[in-house]
Amino acid sequence: MGFFKNLSNKPTPKEVAKDRLRLILIHDRGDIAPEVIEKIREEILEVISKYIDIQVEDVEISVNKSDDDEGENTSALIANIPIKGIRGR
Repeated sequence: MGFFKNLSNKPTPKEVAKDRLRLILIHDRGDIAPEVIEKIREEILEVISKYIDIQVEDVEISVNKSDDDEGENTSALIANIPIKGIRGR
């Protein structure tokens, strides 16, 4: 039975929960609504997928806050996108 489970493109409950938790953590760190982060993620993946094959299930996008030298709060959008291959080669 496990063989047929792997053929399904539907995410497992574990993957859905992991994605939701990741979005909550991103929101808490960056004061950006989870819906906005998800939209950013979708659009980034759509554009990148035109040029390279990526491992969508392993993509991590986060917002990190830090203080700079002048004491100002700065934020950075960080994307970790595993690449399987380049298109058009």
